[in-house]
Amino acid sequence: MKPTITIEYCPKCNWMLRAAYMAQELLTTFSEDVYGITLQPSETPGKYNIRIDEVVLFDRKEQGRFPEIKELKQLVRDVINPQKNLGHSDRNVT
Repeated sequence: MKPTITIEYCPKCNWMLRAAYMAQELLTTFSEDVYGITLQPSETPGKYNIRIDEVVLFDRKEQGRFPEIKELKQLVRDVINPQKNLGHSDRNVT
């Protein structure tokens, strides 16, 4: 079964648009590789994390920042389809 990506965001922080943008970018790149993407409002203030099934890929509080789209695509690709070429979004993230 294809994995599901979940973006959990704090609605009180007004991060829904950021979550929707990231979901759009991921669906554009991985539409054939994922079952779907879920936007999940969090009850925890300040929370913003991205999971594939139950595995946390990125946690804003742990990293102290939001992921760049290029970085996020690489993280997702490395888990769901390591052979996938991301074109201009491939590697060189610092």
